[in-house]
Amino acid sequence: MLDIAGELDCWLADGREFAVATVVSVGGSAPRGPGAALAVDSGGTVIGSVSGGCVEGAVYELCAAALRSGETVRERFGYSDEDAFAVGLTCGGTIDVMVTPVGAEASGREVFRAALATAARGGTAALARVVEGPAGLLGRALLVHPDGAHEGGLGGHPDLDRTAVAEARALLDAGRTGTVRLSADGSHCPGGLTLLVESSVPPPRMIVFGAVDFAAALVRAGKFLGHHVTVCDARPVFATRARFPEADEVVADWPHRYLRETRTDERTVLCVLTHDAKFDVPLLTEALRMPAAFVGAMGSRRTHADRDRRLREAGLTERELSRLRSPIGLDLGARTPEETALSIAAEIVATRRGGTGVPLTGGASPIHRDLTGAAA
Repeated sequence: MLDIAGELDCWLADGREFAVATVVSVGGSAPRGPGAALAVDSGGTVIGSVSGGCVEGAVYELCAAALRSGETVRERFGYSDEDAFAVGLTCGGTIDVMVTPVGAEASGREVFRAALATAARGGTAALARVVEGPAGLLGRALLVHPDGAHEGGLGGHPDLDRTAVAEARALLDAGRTGTVRLSADGSHCPGGLTLLVESSVPPPRMIVFGAVDFAAALVRAGKFLGHHVTVCDARPVFATRARFPEADEVVADWPHRYLRETRTDERTVLCVLTHDAKFDVPLLTEALRMPAAFVGAMGSRRTHADRDRRLREAGLTERELSRLRSPIGLDLGARTPEETALSIAAEIVATRRGGTGVPLTGGASPIHRDLTGAAA
C-alpha cells in the first residue's frame, strides 16, 4: 500500500472510497514483491500494479467487488499448465494478494490516513496488517512509529499489539518490508497469524563526488532510481545549482570532510567521479570505513592500481578495500556521460538485488529473484 502512498493520500484528502490490493507473499518467480499495490476507487479509476500486467484485470475486479461488499478478501494467483487461458502469472510463480476496502466508514480508515500521509511526505513509520489469520482479524492495521508509539490496533489478544509493535519496529529499523508469523495470542511461536509489515523510510541517499559532466547524467539516473541525490565538489565554480538543477543538494566542500560530517547508512550509495588522488584517497579512506550499500570510483585500470596502492599505504585493510567497486560500472561499452551513468546505475541495482550483470539471453538463473523481505 505504501508504494502508492502519494496517490492514495490525495484520494483520502478528496474523500474518495477505494479498495487496495496488496501483494502479501510471493512464491517462485514473481514480478513484484510484498507491499506492491493496486487500488481502485468507486469511480473505477485504477493506480499501481501488483504483477506488471499478468493479473491486473482480475485484481481490478476483486477490488470492485470488495468496495461493494465491504469485505477484506485474500486471493492467490499462479500459473496453470492445464488451463492456458486461466488468469495467472506467465512467469510461473505465485502471488497472494489481500484486498482491503477503505470506505468512508471503514474502521481502519484513520490508520490508513496517518500511514499514507507519513509515507507521502517521506516520513518514517511501519504499517502492520493481518494478512493471514482468524477472519475477524484479517485486514486489521497498526501504524508504528520509530519511538514505539502506535495508532490503531489488531484486536484479539491484548498481547498481540505489543508483539506486533516490537516486530514492526525491528523491520522499520532495517528499512525493510516483510512478513512476520505469530500466534494469535501474541507469542512469537508461529501459530496461524501472519502480519505484513510495510516500512516507510526516507529515500536512500546517493552522494556523487566530482562536479563533472558524467555527474550530471548520474544525478538523473539516481533520481530515476528513487535516490535523494547530493553532488559534492571542492570547487565552488563547478559545484553550482545551475550545473546540477536536478540534484536535491549541491555542496561546495572538500569531499572527505563533507562525507565525515553528513549522514550515511546501510542504504547509501557513494559514487566517486573525481579520479584525482588528492580527492580520492582521503575520501575513500573515509567511505570504506563507514556504513554504505555501494562505494564506487571512476578511473582507468591504471588509475585504480595507483589508487589501490595509495589506499593500502593509508592503512586500509583487505576487507575494507574489497568493498570498493572500481572501475565503477558494468561493462556496457559505454562512451557518453548518459551511457556511463546507465552503466553505473546498472551495477548499483545488481549489487543491491544480487544480480550477476550477465545477459539474460541463454541464462538459466531466475529472472525474478526471491523478493521476500525486500527493502522498501
